[in-house]
Amino acid sequence: MTDLVLVAGAAAWGAVAGTLLPRAAYRFSAPAGEAWHTECPGGHPVGGWLGRARCAECVPPGTVTGPTYDATTGTEYHRAPPGVRYGPGRLVLAAVTALVCAALAAATGTRPELGVWLLLGPLGVLLAVVDFRVQRLPDPLTLPFAGAALALLGLAALVPEHAGEWTTALLGALALGAGYFVLFLINPGGMGFGDVKLALGAGAVLGWYGWPAVMLGTLAGFVFGAVYGGALVVARRAGRKTAIPFGPFLIGGAFTGLLIGAYAA
Repeated sequence: MTDLVLVAGAAAWGAVAGTLLPRAAYRFSAPAGEAWHTECPGGHPVGGWLGRARCAECVPPGTVTGPTYDATTGTEYHRAPPGVRYGPGRLVLAAVTALVCAALAAATGTRPELGVWLLLGPLGVLLAVVDFRVQRLPDPLTLPFAGAALALLGLAALVPEHAGEWTTALLGALALGAGYFVLFLINPGGMGFGDVKLALGAGAVLGWYGWPAVMLGTLAGFVFGAVYGGALVVARRAGRKTAIPFGPFLIGGAFTGLLIGAYAA
């Protein structure tokens, strides 16, 4: 019963966190070299980073915005336009984030590092969405992700019944970051520097459960990316040299390695 309550609570947390991601996903989804979005596609200002991505000032085609007569009270009022969505939908992000958090809770149980995974999970979903949209991994997300992973895991290491090692998490971050940096130097066109920064955080969370988790998560990421790229080639939606966003697969591989590492711990 305790496990079910834990998983349900984690799923609820993920759903709530997911509903707050659409605006950030839109604002960060600016092509490389451009500033983060501060306006909706209609030119209206977008404030804040959390919440839904819908502009109340943009009116859908065919919407009637004139005065409406209320026969009951005998008064006229103006109905606010429903607005236009300009970013990813809340329901999709809520469902994905809830699923991620529930899986992490099921794998980790009541161990203290679960709190770290539940805080980092929504950020990982946000990074994957942004990279899929514009093939860009923003520094304001990747670098804090790595720093937060190491800092929070350091705190988790002080709590009894944890199942990982902070030292290995640090070494995993350095090792995976260095490995991706070498790949970037060898083939800058196939590996972005944002992937190198993201690898620091991925290496930290994988390293918490040891080197087997690091190797498994890294391999899974490359396999996922290769399968996706191959599927695009077969479907004739891309060529052999077409660049694809690798961040989502790096995150997916880290998620896979983390789940297996947590189950085995």
